[in-house]
Order: sequence, then structure tokens, then C-alpha cells
Amino acid sequence: MALSPGRRPWVPGLLAGLAIAGLAPLGMSPQAIAQTSAAACPQPVLSRLTRHRVAPGETLTTIAQRYSLLPATIMGLNASTQGGTVSPGQELLIPPYNGIRASVTPGQTWEQVAQAYNSRADVLFEVNGCVGTVPTAIFVPGVNWFPGVRTTAAAAPAERQSPLQGYPLPSRSQVIVNYGWQPDPAQGKLVFNTGVALASPVSTPVLAVGPGTVAFAGSDSVYGNLVVINHPQGLQTRYANLDALEVRAGQTVRQGDRLGPVAPRASDDESFVFFEVRLNSAMGWVAQDPQNFVPAMVLR
Repeated sequence: MALSPGRRPWVPGLLAGLAIAGLAPLGMSPQAIAQTSAAACPQPVLSRLTRHRVAPGETLTTIAQRYSLLPATIMGLNASTQGGTVSPGQELLIPPYNGIRASVTPGQTWEQVAQAYNSRADVLFEVNGCVGTVPTAIFVPGVNWFPGVRTTAAAAPAERQSPLQGYPLPSRSQVIVNYGWQPDPAQGKLVFNTGVALASPVSTPVLAVGPGTVAFAGSDSVYGNLVVINHPQGLQTRYANLDALEVRAGQTVRQGDRLGPVAPRASDDESFVFFEVRLNSAMGWVAQDPQNFVPAMVLR
């Protein structure tokens, strides 16, 4: 779906939106779900894995397409495929939708696990069988596997300070689309947003959140006018829906440098800038929650 000025941006981004049938209503707590009948809860995802035997001529990509999955999802559940290839006769485990299998340290709550994966406790509770005690192995929907992705829900080790210490606008703004799995009223399902949309008046300057080098500055069919900046520590930021471009590819920028103004709106909806943080990996530039890398983005 293209990010067009003026359209309220329920954004699936570059990752296809995925409907997950039977999820709990938005905001429903695990305790409330526990009060529903057991028959209303699906079996845990990890007990519903399909076994697929690779036929001659099949590839990881064609198998993923057959099951409407990302190839990375199959790679995460099948270590033998993590080189990117499959062999005839090989048996693969296939989940019903995208996500990862994660190990959980005993004693953690659904709320703690949800926080570790930027998910919702009620969603994790339901897709893992509506049990009060968190199993040692769970399925986390909406997290894309790549080498190095966290597959143990434990406290993260101390990390270096992020180089992204700025904010993409001159002042803090309302988030009108959040990162991650969000309900899309227009489509009637959950979609995965690869970044956040920040409401801002037309022509407001969009600013670099940290020092780096402009990797791309131009027009994109999905993002509109787009600036992409590569930063230290394998980080990348993207600024979309600009009215004009004030930087060029190859240019070095500092935190707070102007990249271009927010584009005009085309209807009664709010004008906005769409902002992403991505992390370099063997799977490419993988979208991350901006709150995990840009302290100024943390909701207070």
C-alpha cells in the first residue's frame, strides 16, 4: 500500500499484512480471556505445525508462497534451511502464520514475554493455548526470524548507547500509526507496520535523528519522497512522505539536519511523516521498533 499524502496511513509497509484468525479483542487482558470457555481457545500454534516434504524442483521461496509465509519463518523453525536452500525429501515444519519459536525462562509472565517482543500479552496467551503458566517454548507471531534475532525471552544484555539520539521532527508529535501488529479497520484484520506515522503540520521540517550518510534520497512507489540514512552500529533510518528533498545520496548528515518538509495532505486526514528504524543483518535491513533505538521515541 502506498503512503500517499492525506490518506490515513494504516501501513503494511514492505512486509505483507497478515490476518490471524480468532485473536482476542484489542485490549482484552489474559485474565479476561482465561474466563472464556476452553473450547473458544485454539490449540497452541506449536501443536499445529504442518509437516511438508520437499518435492523435486521446490525451493524455499516456492514453499513459503504455497503456505503464504515469509521464507524467513520457515528458516527459523528449520535450522537445516538457514543456508537458504532445501533438498528433495527433506521434511519441514510449517506454522499456520509468520512468527518465531522462542524459549522462555521459567517463572516469566505473559506480560513480561510480551514486553520482550513488543507484542500483546493477550495475543501470546491465546496463540499458545490459553494457559496461565507460560510454557518453556512458545510461538511469537509477527516477529520475523533472521540470524541474531532474539529467540529467548529473557532480559537483554546491556548494549552500547544508540547513535540515534534525536527526534525526526522539531518537537514531539502524536503517533497516529504504531510500529508492529495493529488492527486495520479498513481491511478488518491485523497488519504489520514497519514504522510509525507521526502527525505533523504541512511543511514542518523533518530532521535526521543521528549522524550518518544518506544512502538514498528520491521518490519511491511505496514511500513517496524518501530519505534513507545509514548510521553506525548497523542501523538505518527512513523518512517518508516528504514534500521535497533537501539532501542527496552520499551526503554526510549530523543529528538535527533538515531532510525535507512534511508533504501536504490530499484530504481531511492528518499530514504526517512516516519514520522507520532498520537493522542490518544477513536477511537484509530488518524493520525494528523505533522505541528500542531512538530514546526520544519512547512513549511517556
